[in-house]
Amino acid sequence: MSSKIKVVEKVQPLKQLGGVVTNGNGNGEGYNAVVGDYAYYASLRNDVYCAAAYGDLGRLRMLVEYLGFSLKEPDALGYYALQWAALNNRTDTAQYIIEITHVATQYGQTAFLYYVVSKWNANPDVPDNEGRSPLHWAAYKGFMDCIRLLLYLDANRGCQDREGCTPLHWAAIKGNLEACTLLLQGSQEGLAVTDNSGLTPAQLASEKKHRKIAFLLGNTRRLHEYRSNGNSLLGKLPKLGLAPVLCCVIVVHLTTYIHSVIMASNLPKLTAGFGILAWLGVFLSSAGLIWFYRCSSKDPGYIKMNVSDHQNLKEDEPLLKIEANHPALLAGNWSQLCTTCKIIKPLRAKHCSTCDRCVEQFDHHCPWVSNCVGKKNKWDFFLFIVLEVMAMVITGGVAMTRILMDPMAPVGFSPMFSHASTHHIGALTFLIMDIFYFFGASALVVSQATQISRNITSNEMANIMRYSYLRGADGQLRNPYDHGCWKNCSGFVINGYNEDVPIAEDSANSEETGMIQIPRDSNLQNSNSHAPTDINGHIAVHVNSSNTNGHHGPVHSSLQPR
Repeated sequence: MSSKIKVVEKVQPLKQLGGVVTNGNGNGEGYNAVVGDYAYYASLRNDVYCAAAYGDLGRLRMLVEYLGFSLKEPDALGYYALQWAALNNRTDTAQYIIEITHVATQYGQTAFLYYVVSKWNANPDVPDNEGRSPLHWAAYKGFMDCIRLLLYLDANRGCQDREGCTPLHWAAIKGNLEACTLLLQGSQEGLAVTDNSGLTPAQLASEKKHRKIAFLLGNTRRLHEYRSNGNSLLGKLPKLGLAPVLCCVIVVHLTTYIHSVIMASNLPKLTAGFGILAWLGVFLSSAGLIWFYRCSSKDPGYIKMNVSDHQNLKEDEPLLKIEANHPALLAGNWSQLCTTCKIIKPLRAKHCSTCDRCVEQFDHHCPWVSNCVGKKNKWDFFLFIVLEVMAMVITGGVAMTRILMDPMAPVGFSPMFSHASTHHIGALTFLIMDIFYFFGASALVVSQATQISRNITSNEMANIMRYSYLRGADGQLRNPYDHGCWKNCSGFVINGYNEDVPIAEDSANSEETGMIQIPRDSNLQNSNSHAPTDINGHIAVHVNSSNTNGHHGPVHSSLQPR
């Protein structure tokens, strides 16, 4: 870790802080002399740099935990608080700054947690005196971004504290449904873990009357146990999906059409022109099956996973090296972290819970093709449903015409329907089913065509209020990828997908497309003359802190007893 700290030679650090000369005892209990104005020294003691340099752990904790001051910003000389602590041999404050991940998770300071892990290589999985890791605190407090970042860093979700509770136990106790759902992504092993009292997370949730969480945990555990057995029916169904069922339906439907409509002996003989039209429907439906197979077996745009090889890791090597300067993380877009694939997803990508992979330009997971629909197979999916709808229109029209042209059919709807149900039951059954399938498939074609013309996915339409990149600087809904109907459609037809090229918004105040930029005055950080802000931009209210020995309430919260 020391290799990460900038080495400064021939520096008199405390002279830069008002001319204070210390004895370097490392605990900040005494000073040999004070050179300069004492009032100036006292004012400087109110920032994190001096508190770290003088070893004033109590004031440093108050500034960080209570007043929300930042430790990730350098001072005017370019030195960080950790450097000042190291230069002056302040082991207590240095250890506090390094192991601040617990405090960061307790207060939801995801940006600071990211900073100390990426910049100083702090361990995000170190337990406190009660055996609770930062993930325990984040799950207990319900800070979703902290949970997401810790899971991305391979934090141990099965770690048990002194009470035998895992982070999932604490999320269940607090009734945080979203935290429980996130903790279950990628691993359901913790569902069967019991605490010191012998209770699982589902049982604790039931005790606390959190019915939705108890149902989620209990149902997830049952499904996990069934799916773990690959020989069971439920273990095989998720892998097979409904693609074999849909394939059989299309084949049976097509066979019924050929046997009961085209080649029916009790219907008039087909003319040459009408026969070509009738067989065209068979050709389109058969071609649709080819594209159905392509869509079902093709890679929809899976993003390469970044799962660590735990067996080949060195003892002092972090489980996962976080990208220190990734634009998405620097901007605070924590939702782009995938806790299962351990990647930073592109904006339009999404992790599919069924396929358990992240998919580029994720549209939806279609159980009928047993695959996701994404960037690389959306063209195949769209062509499949278009061909089948065209086949339904032709075959349905042919079947209806054949029934109506029967010379033996009586006049009137009811007599004709009764006659067809008696003499042409196969053709009538085909026609009814064809109409039924047509409405569902044509609605899907219209929906997909509309989205293609706007260059937006089904997932984005369903979550349009959640995705910040689909909003402009004024907060209004705005699709930055919509280049106009003609360009969207032509690009999709030529390439098979649309490129993720955003249109820059004409706004001087917006530096990132689709993101609302909140200006932050750098003077608010680590200053006593303004209301300080924490890492997430929350305003911390000043209190009268003239008495440095005054007690302002607990600065390190603790889990409440159950």
